Amino acid sequence: MLARGKEPDECYCLETKKLIPDIAIEVILTSGGINSLEVYQGLGVPEVWLWENHQFAIYCLEHGKYIKIERSLLLPDLDFNLLANYIQSEEPFEAVMEFRERLSRGNHQPDI
Repeated sequence: MLARGKEPDECYCLETKKLIPDIAIEVILTSGGINSLEVYQGLGVPEVWLWENHQFAIYCLEHGKYIKIERSLLLPDLDFNLLANYIQSEEPFEAVMEFRERLSRGNHQPDI
């Protein structure tokens, strides 16, 4: 991503392709290292989603600073708790298929 030296684990542009993505996703496995939010702030990435300790933290760039928010402003209907359940699955392909099926039928409650 440009010359600031940060490559997200995943990034997405919504609606149109552009130099700066709308969403950057980071998987945090260890403490320390560079502060990803500072780098993304300098780049102007609108949302950053951090996956750490089996949960998401969602940050939105507002007036040049990131604030932690409960739901994505860009994808407000995305249920992060539901998504987290599937990310932790031992069967990734099946998890993706079940997640897609659940979204298509509008059932966001996990099967028990």
